Amino acid sequence: MPEMNNNNQSSARTGGPMRRGPMGGGPMGGMGGGKARNMRESLMNLLSYCRSQAGIILFALVLAALGAVFTIIGPNQISRLTDYIYDGLSGGVSSEEMAEDIQNQVSSGEINLLDYLPEDVNIEDIDLSVLDLTDTDNELTQAILSNIKLSEEYQNAHADDGIDMDGILGVALLLVGIYFASALCNFIQHYIMQTVTQRTAKRLRGDIDTKINRLPLKYFSGNAAGDVLSRMTNDVDMIGQAMSNSLSNLVTAVAQFIGCLIMMYYTNWVMATTTVVATVIGLVLMVVIMSRSQKYFTARQKSLGRLNGYIEEMYSGHDVIRILDAEDEVKGKFSSMNRAVKNAEFRSQFLSGMMQPLMTFIGNLGYVATCVAGAALIIDGQITFGVITAFLIYTRLFETPLRQISMAMTQVQSCAAASERVFEFLSEEEMEDESAKMERIDSVRGEVEFRNVKFSYPSVPDKEIIHNFSVKVMPGQKVAIVGPTGAGKTTMVNLLMRFFEPTGGTIYIDGVPTESIPRSNVHSQFGMVLQDTWLFEGTVRENLLYNTEGVSDEQMAEACRACGIHDFIQAMPKGYDSVLSDNTAISAGQKQLMTIARAMIQNSPMLILDEATSSVDTKTEMLTQQAMDKLTDKRTSFVIAHRLSTIKNADIILVMRDGDIVEQGSHEELLKQNGFYAELYNSQFEQAS
Repeated sequence: MPEMNNNNQSSARTGGPMRRGPMGGGPMGGMGGGKARNMRESLMNLLSYCRSQAGIILFALVLAALGAVFTIIGPNQISRLTDYIYDGLSGGVSSEEMAEDIQNQVSSGEINLLDYLPEDVNIEDIDLSVLDLTDTDNELTQAILSNIKLSEEYQNAHADDGIDMDGILGVALLLVGIYFASALCNFIQHYIMQTVTQRTAKRLRGDIDTKINRLPLKYFSGNAAGDVLSRMTNDVDMIGQAMSNSLSNLVTAVAQFIGCLIMMYYTNWVMATTTVVATVIGLVLMVVIMSRSQKYFTARQKSLGRLNGYIEEMYSGHDVIRILDAEDEVKGKFSSMNRAVKNAEFRSQFLSGMMQPLMTFIGNLGYVATCVAGAALIIDGQITFGVITAFLIYTRLFETPLRQISMAMTQVQSCAAASERVFEFLSEEEMEDESAKMERIDSVRGEVEFRNVKFSYPSVPDKEIIHNFSVKVMPGQKVAIVGPTGAGKTTMVNLLMRFFEPTGGTIYIDGVPTESIPRSNVHSQFGMVLQDTWLFEGTVRENLLYNTEGVSDEQMAEACRACGIHDFIQAMPKGYDSVLSDNTAISAGQKQLMTIARAMIQNSPMLILDEATSSVDTKTEMLTQQAMDKLTDKRTSFVIAHRLSTIKNADIILVMRDGDIVEQGSHEELLKQNGFYAELYNSQFEQAS
């Protein structure tokens, strides 16, 4: 709600050209103000908002990248492990040992390399004296080694070696260390990102709550409360989910993608190229789909905000809807909004959902192509069995980040749409900053003056609601403001409380212009009892003593006796400690009496009573009127009333019509004038009879 001291009795009636109630008119919320931002701008706003935590976020992302690096190192070691096993099963000789043995035989002259050169190699193009057979990555070396057999002495010496368990154990321990380091990095970064995410979400909700107290009433007159609630819950949660999952996953996926690409080309460029060609097709399709689906994510968040706002309004006015038999109309509007949410949700999710199965198909296609190419290379003797084993793992690791990227980008798009709505709300125009206003009123006498006050609502500046309004109220006087609906009665109270600022003239409290006093100081001088009662879920005691300290149980009970609700409260299961909730059997009149008792307990120097007895029956009204008389005794009070019988004892009655005071005086004086007030009073008397 707009900035308002907690001493106030309830949230103020907004008044204005578009009063929003359970069935209130006016535009539905959700669109906010200004043009929709693009994805890049929305994400930049979010990054700017998180700049105070940039260091720890960067550290977490570095850990995510390190975790991915450790993951892609693993297959290279698995290749060594596979070769140890394969060589052991095929004779107990490793490829490295074989190359070293043959190199020794060449050096001793036991083997002549000229006898084992491939047929397509020209002897004049190579220098056999510098050829290193232990360089197994060299294509010529691989071809020569495939044509040479180990010496019988070497084969006999190593025939019983079998699998090199020491080598396998060493590689296995190294793999355990690599994967443990990867898991540790991922655990730490996940913990950091969850912590940062929750802090950011908490800060966002707090900033939205603070923003609500800084917004002028004109914002709430044109936007549904449910839409503001949706921004604080749905949109903030969406941002939190994206930050905790998508950001780190995106960095991990990119690091893994690049690392796998490097390792694949390092291992074998032919198989690497085969995989990359298939993958590029998927990336192009993913970018095309993303560019087309972003607008649907934005539409989804906005339509969801509208639907939430409508549900909140219809739920709060459920009884009125039933009475007016408007279920069909409500269902029709709900179905229309629900259909809009469904359409936007379907389009956004369908297009983004296409990416994952598309990437799966492309990945599997590349996987098959890699297997075929690898088999051909093994037959040709260009790679070992361990190399293709490692490469198949790299191929799968290469496909996984593409899925993660597609899923992360889906969440990033949702995050961008949610960020747009949140920061759109946080950038709304606020009320004037009053931190520089040092003047205060503390010991209030209660003199109030409206001097040539004029007012037009910001939404319709050409239509003046209050015309040159002037009146002076002396301390302790009870002022009643009466008139037909739309005369400007509630608007005058909103101006007095500085919920709106006059477009002309000045309002004074004890001779001090209210515009020179901070709003919070003005609010603290008034207690309010409104037609719309406000009780929250809590005990009766907590509701009565809301934001009021130093009140004894006897003082609280005395106020309740004065309002005639002490016996009712005592009859509740736990008396003043009974919890009020939606399931508590309490009438509208009893709720109103509790708010009156709360105003008596708060003991503010001035009072505003807006239709305070509208929800009580005739008998209760008489008791309430006595309590109100006691409450207003020696306090400047402003009473807005339609029941003219309740303001007969007012010191001054201001009769308003079309934004002007047309008559003023006491009850008897106005009746003697036989003017507009007498007409209003007699019409109510005739209706009562």
